[in-house]
Amino acid sequence: MTHRITHLERLRKELRAMRRGDLLIIAERAIELVPKATLKALVGDYVHVDDLAEASATPNAFLDEVQTFHIDSLAGRYFEDFAVNSSNCTEHSRGTDAFIAEFKRLLRGCISAADSGQYEVARQAFELLFGLLRHIDECHDDVLFFADEGGSWQLGIDWHSAFAAYFRCLAETATAADFATNVDQTIEDFAEHERPQHLRSAHSVANAAQRATLEPLERRVADRQRR
Repeated sequence: MTHRITHLERLRKELRAMRRGDLLIIAERAIELVPKATLKALVGDYVHVDDLAEASATPNAFLDEVQTFHIDSLAGRYFEDFAVNSSNCTEHSRGTDAFIAEFKRLLRGCISAADSGQYEVARQAFELLFGLLRHIDECHDDVLFFADEGGSWQLGIDWHSAFAAYFRCLAETATAADFATNVDQTIEDFAEHERPQHLRSAHSVANAAQRATLEPLERRVADRQRR
């Protein structure tokens, strides 16, 4: 018992030192993981759990969620600025934290959809989310507010997991030429510094025709590494 309490105390201490955005992401994961029967014990004194409607679990319902998030984001729903000074220039606004938490929740949904074989739905959802990141990286300031230099890199996305799932969706739904084009562009836009690893990930799920279209990209990387 003492050993267990020691670990819980250490966890509590680490949680109390975390940024609001990280805590929000942890809370999002927690409410997805706990059984419905214990959800009231977790958040019941903050939210009227009995009033929460059961969400539909259909593929179309998930894609609708992503489409709504995409529309709301471009409409500025998550944009919230604050007066920046030298002491808060690394902080995020509540709106930015909310966007990041929702983005990561939906990205996990994309990966789950791919894992369950819903490749077309997952691909559409992935590409809507990637479109938002591209919009942000084009220096539009209508989606998120960053106190300092901002961009999709501030979201801290696990590109290895995201790309592994997205490339599986492409392998199942794209022509050979489109497969290579999408793989190349997505890596370039978000994780160029890890191109060799991501090309290997794409190669591992591609069919023979798709692998053939990847070969020029792989040769280019090999030539660059030999120099």
